[in-house]
Amino acid sequence: MSLGDEHEASGGYGGTGQTRTRLPGAGGDVYGGARRGGRSSSRSMVTVAGVVALLIAAIAFANRGGDDSAPGETAADKPESAATAPTGRRPVGAKAGGIPTGYAHDAQGAQSAAANYSVALGSADMFTTARRKEIVETVYAPDVAAARQAELDKAYASEKFLTNIGLEKDGSAPVGQTFVSRVIPVGTKVTASGSAETKVEVWYTSLFGLSGDNSKNPVTESWYTTSYTLRWVGNDWKVTDLQQKDGPVPVGGDQRVSTADDMTKAVEEYGGFTYAR
Repeated sequence: MSLGDEHEASGGYGGTGQTRTRLPGAGGDVYGGARRGGRSSSRSMVTVAGVVALLIAAIAFANRGGDDSAPGETAADKPESAATAPTGRRPVGAKAGGIPTGYAHDAQGAQSAAANYSVALGSADMFTTARRKEIVETVYAPDVAAARQAELDKAYASEKFLTNIGLEKDGSAPVGQTFVSRVIPVGTKVTASGSAETKVEVWYTSLFGLSGDNSKNPVTESWYTTSYTLRWVGNDWKVTDLQQKDGPVPVGGDQRVSTADDMTKAVEEYGGFTYAR
């Protein structure tokens, strides 16, 4: 999907040098500790809104102690990584429609914008008419927003689409269930840089589904990379185009799936972040 296009059932981005948390909302049950199975209908749904939005799983790895270098290997033999280094500058100083705006006019600013726009486009807010309009007007360039708005409104208003992902006709979750749609950026990279236009790829994981009693679409995890074309307009980076592809997808860990109660509680208590390069 494209950000703002991806889910059939998933959600779709902004940036700051600091991390801010926002608390989403609420409630249900389904997993029962079973192991994760195949994606079936959930997966196909996270693909209907290829016009929808970038659809968080944080995996912690223990640091290895000691030197893992092979005998005779020197530092010069090891590939360099493009690590994210703090600059000490605050990348954004304002928000529009709840989305960080006002990015630096450079490659780092473009990466921060792409990451945060992915979060917004993949959020559950995209399923609400008023919020979707706010997000689109904030994220997209003015000459692109109107057409994109029409496409997204049509996609999100599809009764078949909403039914397939288990939502009511108005886009709300059934009573006793909590709708989850989150995008968690893992990394970004610039593929083409310019003062007027920059292209950025965002690799991210997404959570999408319904947590609650009798849910037929439990919350699942997916991995995508979305390529954004950003234009410098109105003193900020705005999206003019985006393309999504699957992966890279890591091997799933051997962990017990949480209960729906635990999943719902986590969604209610853990807010999202503002991302910055």
